[in-house]
Amino acid sequence: MTYNTIIFDLDGTLLNTLEDLTDSVNYSLETHNLQKRTMDEVKSFVGNGVKRLMDLAVPTGTKDEITAECLTMFREHYSKNMRNKTKPYDEILELLKALKEKGCKLAIVSNKFDSAVKELCKDYYSDYISVAIGDSPNALKKPAPDSVYAALAALNSTQKEALYVGDSDVDVHTAHNAGLKCVGVTWGFRTKELLEHEGADYIIDKPLQLLNYLD
Repeated sequence: MTYNTIIFDLDGTLLNTLEDLTDSVNYSLETHNLQKRTMDEVKSFVGNGVKRLMDLAVPTGTKDEITAECLTMFREHYSKNMRNKTKPYDEILELLKALKEKGCKLAIVSNKFDSAVKELCKDYYSDYISVAIGDSPNALKKPAPDSVYAALAALNSTQKEALYVGDSDVDVHTAHNAGLKCVGVTWGFRTKELLEHEGADYIIDKPLQLLNYLD
């Protein structure tokens, strides 16, 4: 099978966002006199959108109104500070360049809130990626396939032509729910063992290895 369309997850796949996410989580928690979280804890919380991230980050038993305030503060802080320490993973820019040279159509589908996804895509990958879709009220979050379908439509591509690339169980389920093969990546926020257990079709340890699965 030949693939000409690649849809990427963002956090843990294209960008290492963990330090900025942790800083914003802890800014919100500290402001409300709640215990801060370690980077490893935040890593385990990421993947199902920012509301779920903050639901997991606050201590068990925190009042709903406090959790809601923490979420609002997180979004405000993160929007202003999401480029402080975030950077592409090694080989990602080389991979995107190679994919574009092959004529591939590229998109991002993420559970991060939509405005952040679009801004980060523009800041880091505007030369390569034309479609970036995040969480919004207009569609169900991953692992629902809605945003993948929207990306395929925007790229004028079909399921048969596309691969989905991500680092988590959510990404594996998203790909399969949308009828796509999933390439799991081991440099992100989840383990190779988890990706294997959840049924990733292919697993790569370095970005440029993706080129081996296009044909």
